[in-house]
Amino acid sequence: MAYVQGFVLPVPADKKEAYRKAAADFSPIAKEFGATRQVEAWGDDVPDGKLTDFKGAVKARPDEVVVFSWIEYPSKEIAEEAHRKVMNDPRMHDMDMPFDGQRMIVAGFTPILDEGGRGHMGYADGALLAVPAANKADYLAMEVRHAAILQEHGATRVVSAWGEDVPDGKVTDYKGAVKATAEEKVVYAWIEWPSKAVRDAAWPKVMADPRMHEGKDRLPFDPRRMIHGGFAPILDV
Repeated sequence: MAYVQGFVLPVPADKKEAYRKAAADFSPIAKEFGATRQVEAWGDDVPDGKLTDFKGAVKARPDEVVVFSWIEYPSKEIAEEAHRKVMNDPRMHDMDMPFDGQRMIVAGFTPILDEGGRGHMGYADGALLAVPAANKADYLAMEVRHAAILQEHGATRVVSAWGEDVPDGKVTDYKGAVKATAEEKVVYAWIEWPSKAVRDAAWPKVMADPRMHEGKDRLPFDPRRMIHGGFAPILDV
């Protein structure tokens, strides 16, 4: 994977199957235009935050569930051409979109860390954060250390993707989601696990590992504005 389009959106809880079907109907089109993988993950363990959280990022109502979704492409060029084709494809006009598209946030990201395989995923931890552009190297070094620990405890893949094409939105956007400043870049990240049970058993061990806390007094980003949550995949093609 050389490029990823990341999405966060609110979907009415009673529209879960309608959303899954719409996403599945879109999958052949995405593949036709060069996508290599599409994942749709339904909010399962999405906590409220003090400053930022996934619900606030998309202004989710009480009857809505946050979806964390991404599409992988071989390159930025293929992704951009795919987006152009999708926007002009008549098949898209006939699709039922069971969510408020005005509150969906979408952007393009370049992976700077992609550790692990592409096997079965039973659960995902998703995260959004704002990292000062000047701290990119320090952030990557930290993520490399953390990825190794996460994989020791059962994670199958760890990805961090650096904001490349992150547009401003009228109602919602990634910058607003993490209160990013002009000097910061948005990072879209996820951890793949074989199951929720493995994930739940792993996190206490991960957080008890002293290597996770090295340099915690000089983190290369503001953790108070980091958004995180657990998501159960409803489509992975």
